[in-house]
Formats: sequence, C-alpha cells, structure tokens
Amino acid sequence: MPGSPQIRWLWIACLLAVLVVSCAELQAATPEDLTVPSTAPSYTAASVVQAATQQAATQTGAALAPNTIATIYGKNLAYSTRTATAADLVGAQLPTSLDGVTVFVYGIPCGLFYISPGQINFLVPYQVTVASATLQVLRQGVVGPPVTIPLALTSPAFFEWNGNQAIAVHADGTLISAAAPARGGEVIVLFAAGLGRTSPDLVPDKVPAAAATILYASQLQILLNGGALTSGSVQYAGVTPGFAGLYQINLKLPDVLPANPQIQVTIGAQSSPLAVVLPTQ
Repeated sequence: MPGSPQIRWLWIACLLAVLVVSCAELQAATPEDLTVPSTAPSYTAASVVQAATQQAATQTGAALAPNTIATIYGKNLAYSTRTATAADLVGAQLPTSLDGVTVFVYGIPCGLFYISPGQINFLVPYQVTVASATLQVLRQGVVGPPVTIPLALTSPAFFEWNGNQAIAVHADGTLISAAAPARGGEVIVLFAAGLGRTSPDLVPDKVPAAAATILYASQLQILLNGGALTSGSVQYAGVTPGFAGLYQINLKLPDVLPANPQIQVTIGAQSSPLAVVLPTQ
C-alpha cells in the first residue's frame, strides 16, 4: 500500500494539524526569555519540537532524528506567512529557503514546509547522524541565536488526530475512527514520524518517489496496551512515496483485539509516547 493516492488528503490533514496550534501551546513552547529587544529571529532549544508529538526535542526521549518533520516556535522568524507549494520544489526537492528564511542544522540548510513570524516547519537533514547539533534560523541576512538540539538515530511517533487517536486508515484508505474502528485480523496503515534513515538511502530533502524500508526495521515493534505484537505483524515500515518526512507502517492486527488499546511503536530503546489509542471493535 505504500504511495496509495487515497492518503493524499490525510497528509494534508497531518500538515494542518502541525501548522495549527493553540495559543496555549505556543505560549508553552516559547518561554518568557524569548522576549528580547531585537528584531532578530528569537527562539530557544526548548521551542524546537517534533511535529508529530509537539514534544520539545530537549525532553528526555524526544530527541529529533534524521528525516523528521520538526517545528520551531519563536518570534521574528519570518516577515511573511506561507506554505511551500509544488512550484517551490526543484527536482522534487523541498526548498531550503522561503522568502529569505533558512533553517540550518549542523550547518546544513533544511527543507522547509512552512514559515511564519511565530513558527517554522522544517525537515531535519537526512544525513545528520550526530548526537547533538547546532540549529540556527537565518532571516534575510539576520541570524538568530545558535541553539543545541539533541539528536538520535530514530525518534518514533504516530501522528494524531481528535485528541489522542493515532492517524490510521483501513485497506480502502478510509480513516479509522470510533465510527469506523479497526477490526481483528485486518491490515491497517499507521502514519508515523521519526523512523530514521532507510535502505536504500533517500536523497536529502527530496520527496521520495518509491517505497524504502527503514534501516532499523528488524528492531521495530508495535505494542498494544504494552504487549508486543509478533514480528510478522509488520508488513512494511518505511517512507510514504510522494510525501517528504512521512512514514507508514502496514500492520496486520491480531484476530482478537482489546477495546481501543494504547498503541506504541518502538525501535530499540526509543518509544513513541503513551496514551495514543487505536479505535477498535
């Protein structure tokens, strides 16, 4: 099912979920020390979050990973507000500059999805595999402060909707919800972030045209209410063709399912957050 055109609307929904945050979330992500008497871009390491979880990269277990969609919250980040469109892609690669705004991680310009004065959505460079890296925002020749963000090889997480429900679809592409729950024995597709590098390697910032399995697929497990499913349950774990930074996990559910279980994805010692549920019947 990698690359099914039926999920195009879902990716749009994911991006909207990433782009739209409440005032309370923004206030939590931008502490008072961001108020500075300057027009330079202003942010801290604590205001850099993984897009799927909205957890700060500085939190324990929330480090960013290669090819992960991330968000910077701050002030004076850009003079305009806009989303990258197909016209901004050159050779199917995300733009690394929008209206004079560039994000650097480890000195590498990042692919950009969205910019605004208070928020930037970007893609962590695929080729960065160090334990920590400096991040900086450059806005039309004016540079923001260098901040250090922790990195890991993977940082798995599910995209969520309707509070704490994992974004997943049935085999026909319809959304799994309380009104259309997953059933025992069916194959579903879960949408994730932070699953790391792939085999074969991706071209950095390029929208993938074909399926590519994650490098650490043998370590990936899916947990329902804390119990690991058999390794054969995961039929594919890799990038979603046509969508930069988006991963999918094709999962065959067990014949007998608990009601609305908590669902987690783990890769080695890295785990997605608790309290994310999968609607089931």
